[in-house]
Amino acid sequence: MSLETAARRPVTLRDAAAAPRTPGRRPGSRWRKPLLYAAMVVLAIPFVFPTWWMITSSLLPENEVLSYPPKLLPLHPQWSNYKTAFANYPLAHQYLNSLYIALLVTAGTMLVASLSGYAFARIPFPGNKVLFPLILSGLLIPTEVTVIPLFKMVDRLGLTNTHWPLIVIPILGAPSVLGTFVMRQFFLAIPDELEDAGRMDGLGRFGLYFRVALPLARPALASVAIFTFLNSWNMYLEPLVYETDKRNYTLPVALTQYTDAYGSHLWNIQLAASVTTVVPVLVVFIAAQRHFVEGLAQTGLKG
Repeated sequence: MSLETAARRPVTLRDAAAAPRTPGRRPGSRWRKPLLYAAMVVLAIPFVFPTWWMITSSLLPENEVLSYPPKLLPLHPQWSNYKTAFANYPLAHQYLNSLYIALLVTAGTMLVASLSGYAFARIPFPGNKVLFPLILSGLLIPTEVTVIPLFKMVDRLGLTNTHWPLIVIPILGAPSVLGTFVMRQFFLAIPDELEDAGRMDGLGRFGLYFRVALPLARPALASVAIFTFLNSWNMYLEPLVYETDKRNYTLPVALTQYTDAYGSHLWNIQLAASVTTVVPVLVVFIAAQRHFVEGLAQTGLKG
């Protein structure tokens, strides 16, 4: 067939169906992504700016920290502010206080929450359906309401000015209640066939918990670990009530003590110390963020 004949031949439906199609674009679709990214940047500014201001102000002299407009880039960074924060104040000791308290509370809460969550999810005992909502109702009680009764109890036990109340009370308090809820929801989503296979292999109840349920619950455990660590790391009211010796202070309380001889705040030193407190939080979140998101996504699969 010649080119002239092919050009004159009418186009049939079969030819139209066989012809390759070029995907069409909706009007304005090429601007959608840039506009979306621009909106995300604008929304991120209120969250990023305070952190950026904290970092830059920690490198400024004292008389420039509260200047207006704020200086976003220090021309002559004062790295000595960080040295002063550690040399003139017991920051290193208080840093270790917060770190080991947060780690112990996190480990204890993960153990208590996983055990109780597994019991509520996989063991049908009398009162299960009534006891679980009753425990969750404890989250409705504000922490401030229980401070005075707990302080009287701690004082009678002779544990004031020690770290025991900062460790034991959170493990048996709100962090464990919230952790129990997260772990229960995750354990409810585990298929019964997995436990049946474990029983056929001769596993008892604790064997099923340690060798079947717990390895599958790593995302939920990561979620519990992150919010428990953050809660313990940021504790302010409890150390302020139970501790009187500055060397027993945790970081949130210690950061309020950076003053000169006249009681005025040394803002640049205080901000330098504050920057160092953010590092463990970033490390924990970056290390476990994938499991954290996965764990939160799976806690609502089954009720």
